[in-house]
Parts: sequence; structure tokens; C-alpha cells
Amino acid sequence: MFNIYNKKNKLSVFFIFALITLYLAIFFFLNKLQFPAMWDEKSFWQTSLLFSKSLIPDIAELKNYAELNTPLPFIIFGILEYLFHGGLFAGRLLNLLLSFIILCLIGFSSRKNRRASLLAAFGLLLCPYYLFYSVLLYTDNIAIFFVLLGFWFYTRSHHILSSFAFILAIASRQYMLAFPVAIAVHELVTSRQTGVKLRIQLLAPVVALSSIFVWIWLFGGLAPKAGLGKEVTPVVQQLAWSFSINGSLYFLSWIGLHFVIPEWLVFSRKLQKQKLFTRKIFVIAAALLLLFLIFSSPLQSHGLIAKLTDFLPGNLFKIAVFYGLALLACVRFSRINLVFWLLVMNCGIMLKAYPWEKYVLPLVVVLWYLKSLNLLDKTLKHSVPNTSN
Repeated sequence: MFNIYNKKNKLSVFFIFALITLYLAIFFFLNKLQFPAMWDEKSFWQTSLLFSKSLIPDIAELKNYAELNTPLPFIIFGILEYLFHGGLFAGRLLNLLLSFIILCLIGFSSRKNRRASLLAAFGLLLCPYYLFYSVLLYTDNIAIFFVLLGFWFYTRSHHILSSFAFILAIASRQYMLAFPVAIAVHELVTSRQTGVKLRIQLLAPVVALSSIFVWIWLFGGLAPKAGLGKEVTPVVQQLAWSFSINGSLYFLSWIGLHFVIPEWLVFSRKLQKQKLFTRKIFVIAAALLLLFLIFSSPLQSHGLIAKLTDFLPGNLFKIAVFYGLALLACVRFSRINLVFWLLVMNCGIMLKAYPWEKYVLPLVVVLWYLKSLNLLDKTLKHSVPNTSN
């Protein structure tokens, strides 16, 4: 037993040393995060300055600032500027620290199977968007941190704290709504199957997802009018009843590339042919193919896969790649459990989102966290297993 714990300690020490080395290398390589504003950083920084005048945000500014995101990250960046006057550096440093903490939460999530949790943290690093957006003054990392915190509490049956974390996540990005909705649906289905009445496991995520109505009331819509009125705002977000199935289909492709393939490489590297050629898989493949043939042309995905497929001749070959990756995701998560609902709800959110590949990142983080606890393929019931088991 001593040898087992000694081995665990060695793995943990190596992991934390390697992680600190990696993050210090990133910090100094990027000139201590002192580089000119990039892309949306310029707009995000101007918005953050609106909230840097005091520690308490002005209600008028909360109602109508010129962004599409809910305001918590801008408020946090503004408070950092109010307290430290560090400019872009302070917000970037916060995102880098949150990125580090997220990896630690995943890497040290399991006591008994430390190797699996450390491998899960390594798997997350394989997603190129993770570290890239960890060094920018973007809103993604704050929202992802609160989502992961929501699941961290949920898997430990601290449902009130989980609900509060999800409320903060939705206050950071509206589309974090998908996560408490998925938990609520999962808990509702589980309750119906067992005949259990209303419980805290169901009420907590319902309270969290209901917080979106506060923002809708405050904005008079899904986002501030000044944000919706910008020329660069996608049409699918400008119009209340505009939806795009493309984004949902491409989301499945992004999950295939950024989670299913890395998970297979890191954990399995085996093919179970008997599970591939089943009636269920053929039905999924046929239905997905029909959706791609109807809705995926012209190609509107933006991100890594789109750039890689630019080398292929014609849209047909490009769509074939997207379809293959999406099929991997559908096959991997075809069992109806919590992860299935997470995928479904995120695809639902993408009906109203710009088809940008980085939006896959929150779900990828959550999937690696659940993988670290060996909960991906389990049907979570009323009392979630203790993470030390």
C-alpha cells in the first residue's frame, strides 16, 4: 500500500511541476502577457473600462453595454482595473490563473485513480483552444471556471453551491445555461424512473437555469440592445426567431475532434468492432447523414476544422470530414445519461449561436472532468458517487 501511495505522490509532484513549468514558459514567452490587444480584446477592454469606475456597477450600464455576453467577466475585469490599474495584463493574468486551477481541479479530482485524473488533465491540454484563450482578455475562462465549479459541487452532492456556481456561469456567458438544463433534465428523468418526488438535486439546477430570466428582463431580450445592434453581430443572434441547425451539427464535429479522438488516444487506442456494427449505430448514422445533406451546405463553420478542410477540393469532401467527426460524437455518447443530455443541450444552444469552434471548450472541459472521475458512461442517480471512490 505504501508503494501505491508513493507512486501516486510521485505522479502528482511530476504533474504539478510540469504544469507550473508550462505556465511559466507561456507567461515569459508572451512577454509576461504584455502584448498588444488582439481581436475581441479591444472591444472587451473598452467594455470593461465602463465597469472600472467603482466596485458597484451602474444599473444603466448593466442594461445596455455594447456586448452580447452577460456582464460578470467585464465587471470582474473592471474591478481589477479599479483596484490595480493593471490594464489588459490583470485580466489576462486572471484568465491564466483560472486555466491553471481548472487543470488542477481535473488532475486531482480522483484520489484512488490519480493516474486517470492526471491523464484527463493532459487530454484537456490537447485541445488547442484551451491554452490559447487562457492568455487573452476573453470571457470564456471565467464562464468555464464557474461551470466546472458547478460540476465539482454537483459530483460531491453540494447542490446549493452547485446552483450558485451555475448562476455565476450564466452571468458570465448566456450559453452556459445548457449545463444546469442538462442536469435538470437528467434528474427529472431519473426521478420519474424511480418514482422519487421533487428533490434538491432537481430544484438546484432549475433555480440556476431560471437566472437567465433575470438577464432577459434586464436587457429586454437575450442580450443588451447595444450589443445586438452592432454591425458585426451575427444575424442568427440579431433576430429573435432566427435559428441555425448548422451550428448544432458542427458542434458534434467539434466534439468528435476535440474530445472523442483525444480520449481514444489517451485512454484506449482499441476498437470494439462488435459495438460499431449495430442497428442503433446504423440508425444514428443514417439520420445524421440526412441532416448533413439537408442543412450543412454551404459550409459555415469557423475554426480549426474549417481551416484544415480548406485544403480539400470542394464542399463535398469537407462536409464528409465534418460528418465523420460528428458521427464519432454521436456514437460515443449514444447512451442516454447525463453526458447525453449535456451534448443535446449544448447542440440546442448552438441553434442560436455563431458557428465558431471555440464554443466547444466548456463542454470539453466538463467531459474531461467527468472522465477523470470515471463518470462519463455511468447513469448518475440521486446521490452521485463520492469522488474518493
